[in-house]
Amino acid sequence: QVQLVESGGGLVQSGGSLRLSCAGSRFTRAWLYMRWYRQAPGKEREFVAQITRDTGSADYADSLKGRFTVSRDNAKTTIYLQMNNLKPEDTGIYTCNVQTYWGPGTQVTVSS
Repeated sequence: QVQLVESGGGLVQSGGSLRLSCAGSRFTRAWLYMRWYRQAPGKEREFVAQITRDTGSADYADSLKGRFTVSRDNAKTTIYLQMNNLKPEDTGIYTCNVQTYWGPGTQVTVSS
């Protein structure tokens, strides 16, 4: 079955940047969208961004536009999330999703 593995999380100071990666494998059919979600402590999981496979068209949660950028590699098996000007409220576990599959997530912690 499809496997997703996120990486790139860590501890960063407020105002800093991180670049997350989500490597997918074992695709049995072409995906249409790959998405990033995040879950802050004590809160529900929320949508962050998505990208289409064919055109690379991206969409974002309104509150994150301008700070986060999603992209994909030419092989269309890995997506990235460039996060700039990070804030403490960006702290959480960031997880990628494709079809019905989810990765284990990567922890992002932003200190004030």
